[in-house]
Amino acid sequence: MAALGKIRKRGVTLVIVIGLGLFAFIAEEAVRSCEATKNQQRQQIGEVLGNKVNVQEFQNLVEEYQDVLKISQGRDNFTEEELNQIKDQVWSQFISNQLVASEAAKIGLEVTDEELQDIMKEGTNPLLMQSPFVNQQTGRFDVTMLTKFLADYKKNGSNPQLAESYQHIYKYWQFIEKQLRTQTLAQKYQSLINGALLSNPVSAKMAFDNQINESDILLASLPYSSVNDNDVQVTDADLKAKYDEDKEQFKQNVETRDIKYVDFQVEASAADRAELLKMMEDAYAKLSSGANPAEVVRKAQSQFAYTGIAATKRAYPSDISAKFDSLAVGETSRPFETKSDNTFNVVKILSKTLAPDSIEYRQIQIGGATAEAAKKTADSVYMALKGGADFEAMAKKYGQEGKKQWLTSAVYENSSSMDEDSKNYLNSLQTMPINDFKDMEFPTGHIILQVTARRAMVEKYDVAVVKHTIDFSKQTYSDAYNKFSQYVSENKTLADLEKNAAKFGYTVKERKNLLNSEHNVAGLRATREAMKWIFDAKEGEVSPLYECGNNDHLLVCATTGIHPAGYRTLNSVKDEVKQVVLRDKKFDLLKEKLAGVKSIADAQKAGAKIDTVKQITFGAPVFLSSVGASEPALSGAVSAVKQGEFSKAPVKGYSGAYVFQVLRHATLEGAKFDEKREEQQLTQRAAQAAARYMQELFQKANVVDNRYLFF
Repeated sequence: MAALGKIRKRGVTLVIVIGLGLFAFIAEEAVRSCEATKNQQRQQIGEVLGNKVNVQEFQNLVEEYQDVLKISQGRDNFTEEELNQIKDQVWSQFISNQLVASEAAKIGLEVTDEELQDIMKEGTNPLLMQSPFVNQQTGRFDVTMLTKFLADYKKNGSNPQLAESYQHIYKYWQFIEKQLRTQTLAQKYQSLINGALLSNPVSAKMAFDNQINESDILLASLPYSSVNDNDVQVTDADLKAKYDEDKEQFKQNVETRDIKYVDFQVEASAADRAELLKMMEDAYAKLSSGANPAEVVRKAQSQFAYTGIAATKRAYPSDISAKFDSLAVGETSRPFETKSDNTFNVVKILSKTLAPDSIEYRQIQIGGATAEAAKKTADSVYMALKGGADFEAMAKKYGQEGKKQWLTSAVYENSSSMDEDSKNYLNSLQTMPINDFKDMEFPTGHIILQVTARRAMVEKYDVAVVKHTIDFSKQTYSDAYNKFSQYVSENKTLADLEKNAAKFGYTVKERKNLLNSEHNVAGLRATREAMKWIFDAKEGEVSPLYECGNNDHLLVCATTGIHPAGYRTLNSVKDEVKQVVLRDKKFDLLKEKLAGVKSIADAQKAGAKIDTVKQITFGAPVFLSSVGASEPALSGAVSAVKQGEFSKAPVKGYSGAYVFQVLRHATLEGAKFDEKREEQQLTQRAAQAAARYMQELFQKANVVDNRYLFF
């Protein structure tokens, strides 16, 4: 009882303690839940039709497409710009596939396995023609070749010596098959849309007449530029009315942002240039004195390696090859600057020669347990061939085909390096007698070589090139960084950045409507962090300093406008709206000026410029050289006025006000109406318009693109 009494006395305290404990427990779970949700959101690259897109899912698609391009194009890697293009293509294709699949599912549209089999049996689809299973004799996709490969893959896929090559081809085929299915589904869906758009004889005849009926006119033009903007009063009410009238034009599907920024590129100082020029003069002196060109080029850290193999002009940079005709063999150019690639250069012509651009040859590779064994076998093969033995038959004894093949200069002349063995091999191909044999010894064995033909003799050049970027020094970069850092730290607001930019030697630039799907800011590489800041910042905020570009740019940004998806505000499009209002009001002024004008002579007295305009048709907008613009409204107005008559009212165009007199209405001679052909053309035009269905689907799909957060 005493214990119960103590509990009652402290009841309120206990309730509070227990409540706090429960709250702490609930709060902890809430924090964990929020953290889990945030972790999921961090992995979401975007959203399509309400479905989240995981970054790993997208990355897998990108890597898949990269692998396909490497196989189809014979590439090992891609530049940053190419990778960005790949990511854009994959994202665009992913969205398209999702949208079509969603619409197709609503109406029960699908691509069956039987349909795919029929497409493969036909073997003409462009996707199939990109596969390795094209029969070279028929020029068609051969499904039996595919079937055989799949059987071999199943049988030999576990063989470590074959697994990698089989796996590459298998993945390539899987990609093609998947693309074939999605492509076919999209084609079926579009065919349904196209089938709902029909032509008829009446519209066909109207379209035909619009093309063959043409007119010549005397045109009187009063361009809007003849009215000074200051003579036109534009009120806020005018702007609001025009904005409401054209509001649909100002709708955007994604958020954009306006920024102002300062971008400073660090360049070599005078001292840096002098130091580099000293090195180039040293390279010039050594090359001129006959020093080993390979050593000189290597020690000067030239961008263009010396291989010792003569090559055509196309193998050299254009600024280097431009020197070839002015330099004699053995002559070295003084250091010169190429501004287009920011380099100093020295060129020495070591030799000029006429050599074949293409060489036909064949070879047999000989190996052995020891070098002596390989040499013994090679000697035997060489003597047999010299004695008249069949080359291909001899090659087959050593597991080779020995067939003739062509080697072009382009295959080897762009090599960044060339070892001594490769150099000897190529020199032999270019110099040994036709149909003779040569036994060439290499560390890995012997090659019995025969050149069977040469063609396309071209001039080739053995040239030593020292090409060096005019780089800035660490001290120069440090000085530039410290100055830019001071500018950013002392100017915390956009107003201050703009006010003091000139004092520091900088210029503030502006970029409107930046999209987060763009891969860089201000056209600079390595600006992903800046892009993330821009789309997370509040209006008016100033960013920290960013080092970007090729480690040679300094950047600071300020967000000046945020335009969410939906309708742009009047204030954000005020300049555009004002131009339209100005045009309308200028037309009203010019219309008054043309009031009472009944002839070309009257119009000329009113200050109009007179031109003769011929061959105007209703089906195409007329281009007026007097204002440098097309005027569709004029084409329609001319067709409604009889020959010899003067227009009843001024025509409002994009660039001016017009009145005219029709000189002639005529029909093109020899034009015959073909109802079937015209209807077919109208149907094709309708199909082209229907192809824009993807834009409509995209606008309704609520696509969210957050790739900028990850790439």
